[in-house]
Amino acid sequence: MTDGRRTQAAPAHVPHETTVAIIGAGPAGLLLARLLHQAGIDSVVLESRDRAYAEHRQRAGMLEQTTVDVLRGCGAGERMDREGLVHDGIELRFAGRAHHIDFPSLADGRRVTIYAQTEIVKDLISLHLAKLQNTSPLLFDAEVHTVDGITAGTDADSADPERGTVFSSNSTRPTVRYTYGGEERVLHCDFVVGCDGFHGVSRSALPASVARTYEREYPHSWLGVLADAPPSCDELIYAHSPRGFALHSMRSPTVSRLYLQVPNGTDPDEWPDGRIWDELDTRFALASDPDWRLNRGAITSKAVLPMRSSVTEPMQYGRLFLAGDAAHIVPPTGAKGLNLAVADVAVLADAFARHHASGDTAALETYSARRLRRVWRAEHFSYFMTTTLHTVPDQSPFDTRLQLAQLERIASSRTAAAELAENYAGLALLDSTGDGDAGPRPFS
Repeated sequence: MTDGRRTQAAPAHVPHETTVAIIGAGPAGLLLARLLHQAGIDSVVLESRDRAYAEHRQRAGMLEQTTVDVLRGCGAGERMDREGLVHDGIELRFAGRAHHIDFPSLADGRRVTIYAQTEIVKDLISLHLAKLQNTSPLLFDAEVHTVDGITAGTDADSADPERGTVFSSNSTRPTVRYTYGGEERVLHCDFVVGCDGFHGVSRSALPASVARTYEREYPHSWLGVLADAPPSCDELIYAHSPRGFALHSMRSPTVSRLYLQVPNGTDPDEWPDGRIWDELDTRFALASDPDWRLNRGAITSKAVLPMRSSVTEPMQYGRLFLAGDAAHIVPPTGAKGLNLAVADVAVLADAFARHHASGDTAALETYSARRLRRVWRAEHFSYFMTTTLHTVPDQSPFDTRLQLAQLERIASSRTAAAELAENYAGLALLDSTGDGDAGPRPFS
């Protein structure tokens, strides 16, 4: 018998139509389905991979206060509240010194929670299969091939590159063609939401005449490791050093998550465990506490993570909406990827709920413009954190001194520290009008 957690509970039937077709069962797609269910809106979630793969994709683990609130609000916060690690800030290390950034005092009481994305996905899948499977099915091993009919009478030539096209009341409905259970199937729907990542079918369904993608590649990667070692700190440590960036995170009281800046194309096998620990100790070294060392343990996983930034505009075209990595990717330094995805679907679910309740389309039609303002703010913060903390090949002493000057300002100025804390702990999701652009000023 297969482990029950990995076994898909098959739906009573595979529907041919639904209100919202959701492509991708990562945290964005799963959370959207749950939020829609709370609003009385049916959906179908199509995931090309199997359940075991979806539940074991290693991803981010830092949750903004808003993300925590959204998960609690939809009933998915019980295990997070029990096992998550609540942090009041982060520590910056540079020039052999340590400086604490206190979030509650600088960011209106907000905190962050360390709880792995893999665990969020497990929680959402378990809840979905237990509560929603017969009304809003979640189908694994369901490979989507095409998304058609999303314009439903709109004029592609009149599309606003930021806003997207206004969807028509035309009776034509989008169709999603996919394979499930060895059969070719068609799902008719009112709307399609793509949560299937940068290389997914949804993003490619945007017409080339409308879509525009902005990208930046960084000249370094992260070597990420999981270690069976108790964390050596109470909160995350971000370290700038002459040898490159290092980050100390954690997954639990007994498991550490650590990262080293490495050149692009690095082979993880070039880094035996001893070398990893020695290099981490060197980059985290403190002149004020020369005896400080990491807790060491068995490294159970290691992988190299390339770093890049990407934004695709618009995030809505006709009856197709993009969320999460399908619309934007950020370097992990700012811890924004998962949190942006949660914010996307929270705003989108609210827009669908307004449409469902009254037929009002305004919130749906402005989704792209509202979210892009927040996405670009997060992109800038992530860029700032990345370029301030990492060194690049052949970096000049002048550039290094500029980085240290910026870090010194954060350490010595409450205003600069507050900007970092506000952006890191997370901006407000919606203002009183639903505009989605409230909250602290952008990082500058």
